[in-house]
Amino acid sequence: MIVALLNQKGGVGKTTLATHLAGELTAAGARVAVVDADPQGSALDWSQRRAESGLPRLFGVLGLPRETLHAEVPDIARGADHVVIDGPPRVTALARSSILAADLVLIPVQPSPYDVWASAEIVALIGEARLFKPQLRAAFVVNRRIVGTIIGRDVRAALPEGLPALTADIGQRVVFAESVATGRLARELEPGGAAAQEITALAAEIMGGSS
Repeated sequence: MIVALLNQKGGVGKTTLATHLAGELTAAGARVAVVDADPQGSALDWSQRRAESGLPRLFGVLGLPRETLHAEVPDIARGADHVVIDGPPRVTALARSSILAADLVLIPVQPSPYDVWASAEIVALIGEARLFKPQLRAAFVVNRRIVGTIIGRDVRAALPEGLPALTADIGQRVVFAESVATGRLARELEPGGAAAQEITALAAEIMGGSS
């Protein structure tokens, strides 16, 4: 399966979700490739930090911020069980190409009106892409929910109509910030911790819907 994480608003945690989802799928025994389609190269930076720390390679990370992504990713997918695309932060031809490359588009949104408003253009692009790819699936992921509040539930009601929101959401947790800085995953930093459990639930829901 090819999963793309996209939102035109930067800072919503796309790269953290992309690397953690890839790590979770790898831990389940799958061969996974991450395609860094963000010109900022955040997933590549994470992979480099991991290598510099002497940690074992979990999955390959390939920088491919090109508008021909939809034509190139199928070749990458032939050598992997799953491909995770860390998409660009703006609505561009590159974002369109990422959507066309994907089987499933995940739209991370923080529990904030700004994030909800910013997601509208991505939703429109998905609608356009379905004219060419009717089987394309898409869903919102509530990310960086403040633990212990009802805001995560409230944001679901405010999301644009037409796309579902996954049941699994991801909390705002220090361990995710540590994972970015160290090139590690939450499951490595806090095995069995709440963050690792949330990622496991997210991956299970995504893969459960792929059958």
